Amino acid sequence: MTYKILIVEDDPIIRMKIKGHFAQAGHTVFEADNGVGMKEILNREKIDLILLDINLPGEDGIQLTRDVRNTSDIAIIMVTGRTDPIDRILGLEMGADDYVTKPVEPRELLVRAKNLLWRIQLTRDALEQAEVAWSQLEKDDSTFRFLDFEFDVAQRQLSKGHDMVKLTKAEYELLVAFITHPNRVLGRDRLLNLISHRVDTPSDRTVDVLIRRLRNKMEESIKNPKIFITIHGEGYLFAPEVA
Repeated sequence: MTYKILIVEDDPIIRMKIKGHFAQAGHTVFEADNGVGMKEILNREKIDLILLDINLPGEDGIQLTRDVRNTSDIAIIMVTGRTDPIDRILGLEMGADDYVTKPVEPRELLVRAKNLLWRIQLTRDALEQAEVAWSQLEKDDSTFRFLDFEFDVAQRQLSKGHDMVKLTKAEYELLVAFITHPNRVLGRDRLLNLISHRVDTPSDRTVDVLIRRLRNKMEESIKNPKIFITIHGEGYLFAPEVA
């Protein structure tokens, strides 16, 4: 695939070298030497990736990253001469997806950009598929039964016998993800793709926390779970047969 790349760099030689490699790979490349020029391009073009220097005249790259993140999920790779770990941490905390220090090999930067954009596209595709699946489930009168539980997806109700099991929104949606993929190992990344667009500030620990909460509500023994099985190094398995 080809993408629209925006290089924000005040050194014209570095900018030219990077532009040459990305243009040769078939991408459409835009250039700016400061934050003002960057914002002008973002206002008129749908940019897929920003290659952003930190040391810029006027607003620096860290401030610009924060500004972009307030309104957009555009991919951002910081390309900078700063080697202080604090700058790297700060850049990533502001929302940069990657951080590369100069001197940078343009071919390496091209590979990093390709991999980043590929991962982002996979995530977007997964989210779109999840939205379609959720929409269909919520329209259907789908009731699933496993062990002593009955789970009415459309009504968002989980019961065990005559007792209702109260679930938070995130717990409910994680359970739906498992119910629709029984006896399959689901990794944390896959599960996050199914729920993270509905959960505030998701992280790698989000799934673990939700699993623990579901076990507390549904398992007879927390120490010996029979429903949500941990597959070390891979993820989690929903073990019961679903009818």
